[in-house]
Amino acid sequence: MHVLAVVYDLHIPGCRSLKERRSVLRPVLSGVTRKFGVSVAETGHTDLWQRAEVGVAVVSGQPSQCRTLADELDRYMWSIPDIEVVSSSSHWLNTDE
Repeated sequence: MHVLAVVYDLHIPGCRSLKERRSVLRPVLSGVTRKFGVSVAETGHTDLWQRAEVGVAVVSGQPSQCRTLADELDRYMWSIPDIEVVSSSSHWLNTDE
């Protein structure tokens, strides 16, 4: 089993409240889950109006499939007009017993 964790640091311009920020972020999170079939969660910056950290877990039997899906996910996240990707990082999780 191969697990790739991808973390996105996002800027959400124009938000003036946490409620407005959640209204922008909610469709992003559900879209990632629906389109890619991965687990996604807000993992940081939960108290800031215009920032968010989102974590995505990609699991596959082949590392190449994880990387391909992560590349598609990157293109998707960068294409969303309501958010700006400040940075992203990928981390392989060791699953050897």
